[in-house]
Amino acid sequence: MRLLFEIDKKDYKEGGTIGVRPSVRGILVKDGRLAMIHSRKYDYYKFPGGGAEPGEDHRDTLIREVREESGLIVIPSSVREYGFVHRMQKGMLEDIFIQENYYYFCEAEDDASTQKLDDYEAEEMFCLAYVSPETAVQTNLTHSLGAKETDPIFSEMIER
Repeated sequence: MRLLFEIDKKDYKEGGTIGVRPSVRGILVKDGRLAMIHSRKYDYYKFPGGGAEPGEDHRDTLIREVREESGLIVIPSSVREYGFVHRMQKGMLEDIFIQENYYYFCEAEDDASTQKLDDYEAEEMFCLAYVSPETAVQTNLTHSLGAKETDPIFSEMIER
């Protein structure tokens, strides 16, 4: 899979402990709009997806995570590679945090299921929204994110 870009904050201790977290995200387009997860609490958008479980392949992670966060049911045969973003920065629990964020184009069935949100996702009031790319980017760049603005991990997620 091709590298889209890298984010390396260089704020970590070289040779220190390393934590790695692969994640998989879906790019779903419907009528020219992107299926995005909207945090109603902090007013930002992100692609649906999340972290892989140990031993879980990318396609299975994509299908599970998109369904949990958005309720959309990914059609397995529609999954196509797009690219990945490599991120390195000082971790919260380890000296170096590495995240590979893999992006896949995919399509969803017409009927959706209910969301199955983690506690923090429910607290942020995640909901599915179809928006133009311009709306998502403009919102993420210009809206106040409250307490999230000083969180270095979150600021990298918005940049990604």
